[in-house]
Amino acid sequence: MDDDAVFKALGDASRRQLLDRLHERNGQTLNALCEDLDMSRQAVAKHLAILEEANLVSSEKHGREKLHFINAVPINGIAERWINKFEQRHLNTLSALKKALEGEGGQ
Repeated sequence: MDDDAVFKALGDASRRQLLDRLHERNGQTLNALCEDLDMSRQAVAKHLAILEEANLVSSEKHGREKLHFINAVPINGIAERWINKFEQRHLNTLSALKKALEGEGGQ
C-alpha cells in the first residue's frame, strides 16, 4: 500500500466528498456522482482517477455503464498504522488512571 498516495487522495475535500457519496451508496456512475456538485464532470473524473490510483476506489464496467465502488482497505491500513498505535497509549493511560483512582477510593 502506498501511504503517500492515500494521504494525498484523502487530503482533498472534494475527493473526501466523493468517498462519502460512495459510502452512502456504493456502485455509482460518474453522472450520479456529479449530481448536486459544484464540479464539472471532467473534474470529478480527475478526482476519481486519483482515488483509483490510491486504491480507494475501484470501477467495474456493467454494459455501457462504469460503476465506482469504495475500497476501505487502504483507509483501514492508515488507521491501523497511524491512528490505533497512538490511541492505544491513551487507553493504557486511562486504564492506569482508573485503577489508581479505584485503589484510592477503596482505602
